[in-house]
Amino acid sequence: MTARGPLGPAPRMFQGGRIAARAARAGHESQPRTGIEAMAKSNPFQFVQEVRNEAAKVTWPSRRETLITTGLVLAMVVVSSLFFLFTDTVIRWTLGLILGAR
Repeated sequence: MTARGPLGPAPRMFQGGRIAARAARAGHESQPRTGIEAMAKSNPFQFVQEVRNEAAKVTWPSRRETLITTGLVLAMVVVSSLFFLFTDTVIRWTLGLILGAR
């Protein structure tokens, strides 16, 4: 009989309400090294080669796309600055009326 959680059956190592540490460790040791453990074993030259290979796979934006995106970002900065200036002015004016300050 397997334990069931809200998302389906619980993994074997969590069944019975306790973690089977030995089974988890044994499974981990038989797995090939991946991720950070594998990167720690590679040399710097191999790392640079892998970075260059991955960078070559990237689809970089064209100059036109970059300029359009930059222009849109700057326009949104101006619009949001004007919005917050207007909002701040209205709040200051309203509080001045309520508190009677000049």
